[in-house]
Amino acid sequence: MKKLTTVFVAGILVCAASSDAFGGKTAVHADELAISATHEAAATSADASAFEVASWDTADLGRVDSSVFELALSSAEKAVELGDADPTTLTVIDFSRPSTDVRMWVYDLRARKLLFEEHVAHGRNSGFNLPTKFSNQPDSNMSSLGLYRASEAYIGKHGYSLRLDGLEAGFNDRARERAIVIHGADYVNEAMAQSQGRLGRSLGCPAVRPQIAHKLIDAVKNGGLVFAYYPDARWLKTSKYLS
Repeated sequence: MKKLTTVFVAGILVCAASSDAFGGKTAVHADELAISATHEAAATSADASAFEVASWDTADLGRVDSSVFELALSSAEKAVELGDADPTTLTVIDFSRPSTDVRMWVYDLRARKLLFEEHVAHGRNSGFNLPTKFSNQPDSNMSSLGLYRASEAYIGKHGYSLRLDGLEAGFNDRARERAIVIHGADYVNEAMAQSQGRLGRSLGCPAVRPQIAHKLIDAVKNGGLVFAYYPDARWLKTSKYLS
């Protein structure tokens, strides 16, 4: 029995190391495995820290309101915890600002980097320059609040566009049914906004400048998160991503 045990253990040791003579590979040592595990743990920790406001202290966040940015990070983190998303980007839309203001920001969560800072349109029935009414209903022509997951890009009547899947029941989960998408629109024009007192309005879509639409869509498609904010008491109180 002792001899068999010795042979068995020796066999394990041989399998754990691959000889140069049998394939040109070097032995796998315990310290190398430990280093690899440490690197993997560090990578996981870095991804998780993307949702911590403190990890963005040295980043250029643009002109986003800090409290809105913090809510967006918290919402995105919750979505990841629930298994609803695995995002590399986070888009923040602040509908508490008028359309004449910059109110859309796209962030790279891995690089802690601001990618876009833009004007964005709201639905025509949500308000004039400042939106105050929001809906999840078809044909409401209003914007919707809450967290979305960016899905596939496609070519539609507005050209290159991006489908959004609303993740919040009762607030935006009919987005695909309503064809609420990100697309470029000529009426998203800063000069026009200044001359007429507001941007042009959509049927509920977060429309952006045509000049940046394609690049922005490519940055966030296939899994990026989009957080549309307004200080709506019912949404803030009941959203599963903010509780």
